[in-house]
This record gives sequence, structure tokens and C-alpha cells, in this order.
Amino acid sequence: MNAARLCWRYLLAIAFALPAGFALAQAPEAAYPSRPIRFIVPFPPGGPTDLYARVIAQKMQESWGQPVLVDNRVGGTGQVGSSMVMQAPPDGYTLLFTSNSAHVISPLLRNPQPFDAVKDFSPISMALKYPMYLLINPALPAKNLAEFIALAKARPGALNYSSVGIGSGGHLACEMFNIAAGTNIVHVPYKGAAPAQAALVAGEAQMFCDSVGNSQQMVAAGKMRGLAVFADQRLSAVPEVPTMGEMGLQGLAAYIWLGLLGPPGLPAPVLAKLNAEVVKIMNLPDVRERALKGSNVIVANTPEQFAREMREEQGLWMQVIKTKNIKPE
Repeated sequence: MNAARLCWRYLLAIAFALPAGFALAQAPEAAYPSRPIRFIVPFPPGGPTDLYARVIAQKMQESWGQPVLVDNRVGGTGQVGSSMVMQAPPDGYTLLFTSNSAHVISPLLRNPQPFDAVKDFSPISMALKYPMYLLINPALPAKNLAEFIALAKARPGALNYSSVGIGSGGHLACEMFNIAAGTNIVHVPYKGAAPAQAALVAGEAQMFCDSVGNSQQMVAAGKMRGLAVFADQRLSAVPEVPTMGEMGLQGLAAYIWLGLLGPPGLPAPVLAKLNAEVVKIMNLPDVRERALKGSNVIVANTPEQFAREMREEQGLWMQVIKTKNIKPE
């Protein structure tokens, strides 16, 4: 009798244990993260995307006690790294930290498009963004945006603008300006920010659309003149610089954003945990201070907000690409 009771109790214990074990096997995200996480960055080391990927990775590692590694996978204007994440298992251990220049603009320039920025990924959070900054050579006889527009209209096709390359955020921002202002300033692409900036300083180009963080020191040194920011409101780092709207070009906003995405089908608990962590990190005092000093705007939004903003942005950039008939390099 005692043996039979023991056997029965043993069977009951197994029966009650099975659902818990089964649930654990079906939902490994409950223990997430239990091993190292990899951030794929589709840019070389040293740039702003790589820098903030490393800041967030380090803070996440400190918080979760698991290694968070940054893996730079360059090529195809961001497509090599993005494709790796798109095809990765949806378990939260391979993530993409990228910018809209690679993730939204680059695919729009190709036919067929290699991927859709929203539906082929799991948006987690836009970490931060920064507006484009319209700069001119200080030797030009234009002290403000209105004077520069008048000068460009008086010399159609005679002025050039430099960019870091075809399809870059600066390229499309300058073309947005051409469309809105009714000017015909000619695009001259360069291989990177440094030579594009040097071209403006040397007078090879008369206009350049860049970030405040990358160019304001040159403005302060008198080597460039900053006329306006493509932003919704003035920036605390350059409060004296007006927005495009203040100068009569309403609705002219162009931002570069940095954000975190996962493969499609990321489990909801993992997505929520990653989003909460990015929001927390971006609001840490030292991270906020660093971002604001670089003239960045902290975003740290929800996955739904991130997806919606990318959809709106796709329409904006596609309109510029079609209007100006922009083709990839």
C-alpha cells in the first residue's frame, strides 16, 4: 500500500512538473538574456552610429550582466549588416543598431528594394536623432538664408553643394532645400564627411548639409557659416541659429536618427524588455548630457512610435528621390 501511494505521488509530481517545464521550453524569452547579445552596426568603427551603439551596449551589459558585443559589418550602404539581422533567429541575441540613411533611405534608392525598413524587422526604439544643418562658404555675399536663396536664384546652376555621397542624409536634405526654395544648386558627392566638409571650406562647394555636432566648431572658427537647421525648433547647442520654418520654409525638417531593431517576429516579452532598457539608458544623466552636447535630440520611443515614424519618413524621402530622380551610385 505504501509503495502504491509513493508511486502515485511520484506520478502526480511528474504531471504537475510537466506543464512548467513545457512552458519554459516554449518560452525561453522568460530567461532573456541568458547569453551574449550582438549588436550589428552596418558602418565602420568611429562614427556616430558606432559610438552610440557602444554606449548603449556597455550600459546594457552593466545592467543585465551579459556581454553585449558590437560587430561592425560594412558593405552595400548598410545592406550587408541589415540583411544579417533580417535573417537572424528572432530570439533577441542578434540586433541591428543603425541609422535611417542605411535603413530607410538606402533601400528606397534600389529597385527592387532589398528589404522594407518596418515589416522585415522588429523596431525596438529610436534612440536619438539630430537635424541637418545648412552651411555655406563664408566668402559668399550672403549673411542669412534669404540672401543665400536670392544669390542662388540669381546664379542658377552656378553654385555647388557637397555631400558625403549619393543617397546620404545630407544629399537628400540639400535636395529638399532645392525643392522648397526653388533653387538649382548642383550636387557634387564626395567620399565621406571630411572631404565634403573640406570642399566647402576650400570654396569648391558653396553649400553643405551636415550635423551641428560635426560642423559647429568650423562655424565658430569662421571657416563656415551656419544659416539654418532642418528642425522643428531651435537647438540648445546653437540657439542663435534659426530653423528653416523661421526663415520662411515651413515644414522643412530633415533628421538623421539612430535606433535599435531586431529580426522580424521578435517575441513580445523580449521586445518589451529591450525597449524598456533602451529608454532607461537614453535617459541616464551621463548619456543625456553626452547626446545633448552633440546637438542630438533624445527620442527613446516605443516600438509602435518608431514604426510609425519610419513609415512617414519613407513617404517623405521617396517624394524627394522621385522629384529629383536620384539614382544609387
